Amino acid sequence: MLSPAIVAAATLLFSPPPGGRPQGQFSDAEKATLVAYWAEPGRYTAEPAYLTPKREPWQVRLTTQASRWLWDYQKAVAPPLIPPTADAAAAPDRASWETWVAAKVAYDRSIAQASADAANGVQPTRTTTPAPHPGPAPAAMVAALGNPPPFASAVTPLRHTVTFGEGDRVQMVDNVAVRPRYAYYRFATGVMDPGTPVRAMQEAELAELFVAAGLSDTEAHVMRAVSPLEGGFDAINTYDTGYISIGFIQFITGEKGDRSLLEVLADERSAGPEAFQQDFRAYGIDASPAGVLTVIDPTTGAELSGADAVQKVIDDKRLTAVFGRAGRRSPAFRRSQLRVAKAHYWPGEDVLTVGVPDGPVTCKVSDIVRSEAGLATLYDRKVNRGTLEPLPAVVGKLMRDKGLTSPAEAAGYEREIVTAMKYRKDFLADRTLSQPK
Repeated sequence: MLSPAIVAAATLLFSPPPGGRPQGQFSDAEKATLVAYWAEPGRYTAEPAYLTPKREPWQVRLTTQASRWLWDYQKAVAPPLIPPTADAAAAPDRASWETWVAAKVAYDRSIAQASADAANGVQPTRTTTPAPHPGPAPAAMVAALGNPPPFASAVTPLRHTVTFGEGDRVQMVDNVAVRPRYAYYRFATGVMDPGTPVRAMQEAELAELFVAAGLSDTEAHVMRAVSPLEGGFDAINTYDTGYISIGFIQFITGEKGDRSLLEVLADERSAGPEAFQQDFRAYGIDASPAGVLTVIDPTTGAELSGADAVQKVIDDKRLTAVFGRAGRRSPAFRRSQLRVAKAHYWPGEDVLTVGVPDGPVTCKVSDIVRSEAGLATLYDRKVNRGTLEPLPAVVGKLMRDKGLTSPAEAAGYEREIVTAMKYRKDFLADRTLSQPK
């Protein structure tokens, strides 16, 4: 229960000015209630995460500045659409760049490890001596990409705990341990919680969700196969280029708060306003009529929208936790995730235009790729990259090389097409999925 004194003070603070209040998603009374709720003692705590067996608070992490630089480096030296699970490697004509970057990463991480060891009270040994200095950076690389920043630093990851009620809490850790050359790291104070994997859920519970969301057996099999690459329904990620990424295939807000996660919120609000109220509005999260994220600052009661709302969710772990709680507890939010995943990312109905000698051929993706393994491969690309590229080029080359003239003929070579389109995982090796004939 909220303290009467806190409610009274918050109500006075947010009482409407003479002539009425500005229009927004939340009334002044709602803002007062929200500020009072979040001000309750014990709602939020943060403490060192102690992620190692020896409970050492200081750890080595990639810097966000270096990750941005590595993003530019990746675009300069690597082929397009490189999977986020892989590091860029320079072509032979830029081998000196790659040699220097690899050496600089090793050197910076060894220096950062020495700093972390000193802060943790660890006695230095011969194994903790710095890696060799890489020497001057290649001049052409600096001219093209700018001066490289430090690639690592010593930090103290924190564990954030948000408590909604007895036995109802969400925990998240910041300063996420990404790969030393991860090009998508943007927010050091962003958090990550993988949630409960879909594969760990009860079969009956999953089946009920898939049926309620209107998914076919094929769609359900494919989504289950791809979901381990993303997270559970309650997964949270606020540290990378998606800005706020939530759910079993990581629906995102993007920088401006108007991407696929807002479609999920809109779907839940439309399908079940009462559930949406309990899951999100009751804690200060909504979407504007234009489909843009809107939140109430838990401390000031200010109503924020778009990019400001996105940044507030990243910064204030109380708001971040609301999404994890809904994913863990709300069947309505889970069903909305499934419906939007099908509408937004299912590849089967996408139209494909392929160039062949006799002129362009247009068909549906499912005219060529029909197996669950093939659809999962394309679904993986569309979820992670937002596109099926380079599928038209792959199919076009195969049809030209083999003298094919129709999609029906190309379907006979589905395995070759799927092999060429493999992205983060080889679904051709997944025997729980139907395979190309």
